[in-house]
Amino acid sequence: MKSPSFTGLRPASAASSSAKKANRSCDTAHERLLRQELWRRGLRYRKNVSQLPGKPDIVFTRGRVVVFCDGDFWHGRSWPKLARQLRGGANSSYWREKIRSNMLRDRHITQLLKRQGWRVIRMWEGEINANPQHAAQYVAKIISARRSL
Repeated sequence: MKSPSFTGLRPASAASSSAKKANRSCDTAHERLLRQELWRRGLRYRKNVSQLPGKPDIVFTRGRVVVFCDGDFWHGRSWPKLARQLRGGANSSYWREKIRSNMLRDRHITQLLKRQGWRVIRMWEGEINANPQHAAQYVAKIISARRSL
């Protein structure tokens, strides 16, 4: 699965170009927020384990649980609405294809990890930001159940 190419595209503006370049692939604000809450609960984890498919953001090896903290824009939260919004913007076809390919890759990675015996949790940036305690509680509940197996 390849992402679409930027070839022949121009930035919508200098501001949007620098904003997109500043986006991080790991240690995002919402990811750090969730990790802080998990740590407060005494849960210890590994970060961004490159040996696993998709390089999960948070990995609990003992319970075989992985957590992805997916950005709302990049991973297509509320996709129908987002796709409509993107239609009117610069490089519309690129962005719709880029996010669609990210969504397909996410599904593929989830399936791979499940086949390897991992429990996959995908959390949205907006949900983590809105209530990090609730997000951490949800993860903790799943880890507890997996460890007791």
